[in-house]
Amino acid sequence: MRVLVTGAYGFIGSHIVAALTAAGHEVVCAVRGGRLDERFPGLRAITCDMARDVDVRTWLPRLDGIEAVVNCAGILRERDANRFEAVHVQAPLALYRACVERGVQRVVQISALGRPDDGDFIASKHRGDEALSNLPLDALILRPSLTYSAQGSYGGTSLLRAMAALPWLIPVPRAALRPCVQPVAAEDVGLAVAAVLARPQQGAEVLELVGPRAMGLGEYLQSWRRWLGLPAARLWPVPMPGVSLACRLGERLGRGPLGETMQRMLAHGNLGRSDALARLHERLGLVPRTLERALAESPSHVQDRWHARLYLWLPLLRTSLGLLWLASGVVGWLLPPHAIAATTAGDTLSPVPALWLARITASLDLLLGALCLLRWRPRWVLAGMLAMLFGYTFGIGTLWPAHWLDPFGGLLKNLPLLACLGLLLATEERR
Repeated sequence: MRVLVTGAYGFIGSHIVAALTAAGHEVVCAVRGGRLDERFPGLRAITCDMARDVDVRTWLPRLDGIEAVVNCAGILRERDANRFEAVHVQAPLALYRACVERGVQRVVQISALGRPDDGDFIASKHRGDEALSNLPLDALILRPSLTYSAQGSYGGTSLLRAMAALPWLIPVPRAALRPCVQPVAAEDVGLAVAAVLARPQQGAEVLELVGPRAMGLGEYLQSWRRWLGLPAARLWPVPMPGVSLACRLGERLGRGPLGETMQRMLAHGNLGRSDALARLHERLGLVPRTLERALAESPSHVQDRWHARLYLWLPLLRTSLGLLWLASGVVGWLLPPHAIAATTAGDTLSPVPALWLARITASLDLLLGALCLLRWRPRWVLAGMLAMLFGYTFGIGTLWPAHWLDPFGGLLKNLPLLACLGLLLATEERR
């Protein structure tokens, strides 16, 4: 069966693509144009943009030869042109209406488990579910709980791994110590989608895709800590006011998975109904694995510990370097002309060009430092910072070699900074 998968390069989408490929289906990945064939070079990929493709006519030619559609596209928070209404409702509905027009009957929607009052993310997902249910399609809507994989992580799952790897003490929201999640392996989500396409057509239905055991967040994190091979750590129950403050801060910063939606989902719980597992087995013949079994089947490696430990350190490193560049720019502008002239006295560079050079480089420092903190085009900015630092170090070191002997190590300190920028560049990819 030829299957179109939107959001194919996402965390859940990539596992679904792998499961469908293993089941013998021909997968067509519908992804943003700049990332074609990045993850699955052996598969066909087409360009789409769920933030803008809200017209049925846009989707019609993409469905040529397609026999089933799986929609995995989604955003956790709104940013720039990516709005919940467009990505979760309007674009999927245009795709589904195009399916009706083209006669593509099989549709699988990856939604989200939760309550509409958990936030706009859940509410918009459920509006998209309702719109799909009202169309004459064989549509199965899967609502997974907390989804994880021992083979990799992204977003919230990366944050939880990082929390599990903290030294000595693991902060856990007090309200999340009770059973509040039913974690399900991403590989089992992929198997569920493959099972949907293997069954006879049955019309529209919603299934909650949950693991076999409910657990608290503390127990979940301890399981991951054991999997990482780290010594035991104590849980620190964090009062909900502290959790609310952290989530509000994450919401305002607009980066990462920490936000008000996560806070509400933890407060309300993210559990399936009592018959959810029975319905999964009855409809799909699927018995999801327990977290313990899934982790036992995929032992961790040292790279997993690296990732878990670096996840929280890398943003701190980026922030500190951004602030350092801003401080360097401020100092470069506040340094009086006579001090700059004294620094270059007796050398080939006259005072006036030296002053202009100092002011220009200070301005570039201010610009790059601000863009680094704002995470605007991070690869370009980090490369610019690396080039400037390299120029500073070897330019000044060549023109004024005495600075290598500075007792405070002014130039020598640039060498570890070069390594830090290289580390940020090497770890910039998020998926």
